[in-house]
Amino acid sequence: MQFAGMKRSIIFLLNPIAGTGNKSRIRKLIEKKLTGRGIDFEIYPTNAEGDYDAIRAKILQDDVTDIVVAGGDGTISSVVYNLRDTGVNFGLIPCGSGNGLAFCAGISKNPQKAIDLIFTGTPVYTDAFTINNNFSCMLSGLGFDAQVAHDFAKQNRRGLITYIKQTYTNFIKAKPYRFEINANGNSIFTEAFFVSIANSNQFGNQFTIAPKADLNDGLLDIVIVQKMNKPHMLLAVLQQIWRGEVKEIRYKKKGVIYYQTKNLYIKNPDLAPLHIDGDPKPTAPGFAISVIPNAFRLIRPLRGRNEKS
Repeated sequence: MQFAGMKRSIIFLLNPIAGTGNKSRIRKLIEKKLTGRGIDFEIYPTNAEGDYDAIRAKILQDDVTDIVVAGGDGTISSVVYNLRDTGVNFGLIPCGSGNGLAFCAGISKNPQKAIDLIFTGTPVYTDAFTINNNFSCMLSGLGFDAQVAHDFAKQNRRGLITYIKQTYTNFIKAKPYRFEINANGNSIFTEAFFVSIANSNQFGNQFTIAPKADLNDGLLDIVIVQKMNKPHMLLAVLQQIWRGEVKEIRYKKKGVIYYQTKNLYIKNPDLAPLHIDGDPKPTAPGFAISVIPNAFRLIRPLRGRNEKS
């Protein structure tokens, strides 16, 4: 799908608490750039409860073509989940603490460039997945990183510095959890510090945890950081993040296990904490996880011929 010659009507949804940036500046940028283009637009706050019935009604009544979210990964995930069946395209002005989806999609953190991309980019089909029927468009996880998300959500101040502090604090006291992971006809019984289920290739802030991940390849990337001493764990994760080194699936030697699959089931007997797209969620003894191919259209730079628009 291309935008040339297409009459567009855009709703902007601004998360007032995402990250640490000045949302009034983003609002002024939107008003300036959209007014200059003569495009119909409206600006609303996001809804913490995920209640977008009023927005849904406006989409259908006013023939809205695009929903653009100014927020982080959790915000875009909630909006897409609630409105993707309306057929709109989704844009993103990243202003969360991690912005993993934006980094993976090539969307600039600079608000002016992100707004410009809404007009120069292309709506590209993007996968998502369900975890016990909960929607995730980027990355979900069990264990260490989920505990960071739970503790981060309790802080009065947000942003990258606060997130780094919570990560360090949790790293010092991190413990492994028992998991049984069933995928591709194989079962893995292991103790692990965390298990990540990724559609995006990273946690956010250019920390690449799943080097092979692609937003529209129809696959989920599974990363299991097994029990090991903490210096080795840190080295293994840093190799994954900075060098893009991938360890293929192994059953004996401890380390980082990495593979791709469409579906999996995770048994979680120790009730390791859960996050979905960076937001803390209630855990469970088990998780059924499945990819949703071509779940929604995300406006992004077109960077490959194999991407379906």
